[in-house]
Amino acid sequence: MLTSLQNSLVKQIRKLHAAKGRREQQLFLIEGTHLLEEACAVNFPLVTVCCTPQWQERHPNLWETATENADRSEVVSAEVLAALATTVNPDGVVATAQRTAIASPSGTTDLGIALETLQDPGNLGTIIRTATAAGAGGLWLSGDSVDADQPKVLRASAGAWFRLPIIVSPDLKAEVGRCRQQGMQVIATASNAPETYWEIDYRRPTLILLGNEGAGLSADLVELADRQVKIPLKAGVESLNVAIAAALILYEAQRQRGFTPENSDNPSILDT
Repeated sequence: MLTSLQNSLVKQIRKLHAAKGRREQQLFLIEGTHLLEEACAVNFPLVTVCCTPQWQERHPNLWETATENADRSEVVSAEVLAALATTVNPDGVVATAQRTAIASPSGTTDLGIALETLQDPGNLGTIIRTATAAGAGGLWLSGDSVDADQPKVLRASAGAWFRLPIIVSPDLKAEVGRCRQQGMQVIATASNAPETYWEIDYRRPTLILLGNEGAGLSADLVELADRQVKIPLKAGVESLNVAIAAALILYEAQRQRGFTPENSDNPSILDT
């Protein structure tokens, strides 16, 4: 059992708390039982899994599955586990995985969402969770956004992160253009748009564009859109949270498509 905070593996994993460490090692953290369950449910490849003896006793089946998916497994002391985790009260298990293992959207996605310069990890995680629940096929994220694999993003996604193909692009404009060339209609959100979001026919392959929490979408991306839409607001209300805006539009798309939990591939993802 690992008990020393000076152990090389412990030092390596602790560096993943920072964006620099994740970039240098090309690894990210998976913290807690629920996220590990979701990763194992889709056979997501793990590099290392660490747990306390108490957690191992409580979750023998998950431990067995996780160790089969991991290159290395270690039982660690509670003190070491606390140092490995970014949360204040970790529940006993932390794993790491390769950043390159993140699935990317392939081909023409029937319904996708593209996010430009999103900064809040809670917003990104919530959008990932909502997009997965609504049956979206992929998410595109500009390279100047918050890290897609930041621990807070994974936690806010409630495990949906492992089920939604994500691509982080240094040139989101090029990605949007490629989607358009492949036959997707591109819908941009703008406060001064001429149409409301429910006036669009989302039964066509659609890519929804959402921008930065404060500045919205850049003019370059808005120009690429086939249509611009707004969400009507009562007088005096400046804007909606970007994650709420994403949810409204995604579920309007699925309402038009006759989407229900009963005909979903994964109704459990709708659970709160």
